[in-house]
Amino acid sequence: MVKTFYRRGPDHRAGSPVTFLDVRRRFQFRSIEIGRWVTEPEKQRSAALFYDALCDLMLILGGTESLISLRGNLALQYGIGGRPGVSAHYTPATRSFALAKNAGPGSIAHEWFHAFDHYIGEKLFGETQKGRFASTLWLTRDDAISHPLNDRLQACFKAILLDDSGGEPSDLFRHSVKADKIAGVQYFSLPEEMCARAFEAFVQDSDCKNAFLVSGTRETEDARMGLYPSGDQRERINHAFRDYYQLLGRALRAAERQS
Repeated sequence: MVKTFYRRGPDHRAGSPVTFLDVRRRFQFRSIEIGRWVTEPEKQRSAALFYDALCDLMLILGGTESLISLRGNLALQYGIGGRPGVSAHYTPATRSFALAKNAGPGSIAHEWFHAFDHYIGEKLFGETQKGRFASTLWLTRDDAISHPLNDRLQACFKAILLDDSGGEPSDLFRHSVKADKIAGVQYFSLPEEMCARAFEAFVQDSDCKNAFLVSGTRETEDARMGLYPSGDQRERINHAFRDYYQLLGRALRAAERQS
C-alpha cells in the first residue's frame, strides 16, 4: 500500500512529474544520491514529494532556492547512508542530510535546520568557528558579529533556550533535560537538537501544511513530554523565526537581483 502525506499548499509543479535531477537543478544541491534499493516507481514518487516539500519550505521561510541548498553547499541522500534505528540524520563532516527510504518522511525540516545551524555558525561568529553549530556557540560566546540578521538569529536562540526573562533556562530546555535523565543519554537537551525541534514546530504551525516536510510536533508522545515548544514559548519562538527568515529572505532576493 502506497503511503500518502497530507499537504495543503500551492501547486509548485503545475501537476507535472519531476525527477531528482529536477530537484537538484532547481535548488542547486551539491549532489543528490539515491540508494540502490530504491525502485524506479519509488524514485518518481519520492522526487515529487521532495520537490513539493522543499518548495513549501522555501515558501514558509520566504527565501530563495539558494537558501534551501545553503548556496549549493548541502548534499541530499535518500535511501542511502542510513544508521540502525535512525530514520534521518545530518552529517556535518560531509554537509549532507540523509533520509531512510521508508522511515524518513516528516524529518526534512528537522534535518534541514541542522544543516542551516551548522552552515550559519561562521556567519554568526566568524571564520574561526567554521564547522560548528551556531546554536551551541551561542551558549558559550558573547562576541557575535554585529549585523541585523545576526541580531535576529540570536533572538531565535534566546527564545528557544531561555525563558521570557532571558535569565533562566526555558521550559523546553528543562523538559529536554528531564527526558535525557530518563533515557540516560545527553541528546534531547543538546542546543542543536532543541533548536531543530523548535524549527519543526515553527514550520508545522505555518499556513502551508506538508506532512512529508514535518509532522509530530503537537499530538505525539514527544510533544506530551514537552520536547517541542508549547504555549507562550512556542509563540515567541515562531515570532522570532518569522522575523529572522523574512529579513534573510529579503536580503537574499536583493543580492540575487544584483548578481
